[in-house]
Amino acid sequence: MGMRTTVDIPDAVYRQLKSKAAGEGRSVKELILRGVETELEVSRRRPHFVSSPLVRSKRPGTLVLDNAKIFEIIPFP
Repeated sequence: MGMRTTVDIPDAVYRQLKSKAAGEGRSVKELILRGVETELEVSRRRPHFVSSPLVRSKRPGTLVLDNAKIFEIIPFP
């Protein structure tokens, strides 16, 4: 047994949900749980953001990079 809760779903959205559930041979509860599980999975996979700038410059906005400069900045094997 799980947690019981109440969620207000707009009528139009519920009608679409019920229709989709019937079309898939599932219950509305199954679709809602699948949606919640999908959202939780997506939030676990979200990338961690890196702070900018990735390449520091003494004059931001004026840095021009070509392949030679990239090879100077990043050590490649």
